[in-house]
Amino acid sequence: MADVEEPVAEAPVEEPEVEEEEEEFVAVGGATEVKLFGKWSFDDIEIRDISLEDYIACKGDHAVYLPHTAGRYQKKRFRKASCPIVERLVCCLMRKGRNSGKKLMAVRIVQHTLEIIHLLTDQNPVQVVVDAIINSGPREDSTRVGGAGVVRRQAVDMSPFRRVNYALYLLATGAREASFRNLKTMAECLAEELINAARGSSNSYAIKKKDEIERVSKSNR
Repeated sequence: MADVEEPVAEAPVEEPEVEEEEEEFVAVGGATEVKLFGKWSFDDIEIRDISLEDYIACKGDHAVYLPHTAGRYQKKRFRKASCPIVERLVCCLMRKGRNSGKKLMAVRIVQHTLEIIHLLTDQNPVQVVVDAIINSGPREDSTRVGGAGVVRRQAVDMSPFRRVNYALYLLATGAREASFRNLKTMAECLAEELINAARGSSNSYAIKKKDEIERVSKSNR
């Protein structure tokens, strides 16, 4: 009987330890700050172009843990302006038929990209993404004007919303073309594209295209 009673005496000693662990876990989980992938803070993000503040959604309610909100942003015009900017980048990667709808794959690519950017620049990678978008959007474009067989091109200003849309398209296209038939992964190519674009370097596909569009429109003024 003495052998049977010993474990009964030990049981109450273990219970308080489990309770303490639970209390500690609750204290840690009570953090209110929202961080992308649990790592990257949105609090110190600075949008340096005042005209794009309303269209680059990364503050307040637009801060997310994961760039996969499953929101219906195509239902109404301009609603996608409230889509978190990192999620918009994720959606831009789902291009060409074979990648359609593979959002979890695109989220994973962006997660790896942010890690690589942090290792290379030692900055908050969300800030690098925002800077790249600001630098990559053309400010002027040319449109076709005229009819009855006489067509000429006329330079026009580009709206802030279209600048963000076009920048995302150029960044995603540049990364895709760089990684196609290449040993480099998509994440590495996207990280390189974003870093170069954030610096305003002409090594970036998006910056080269932006300069070309602005040069053509300047000649059509």
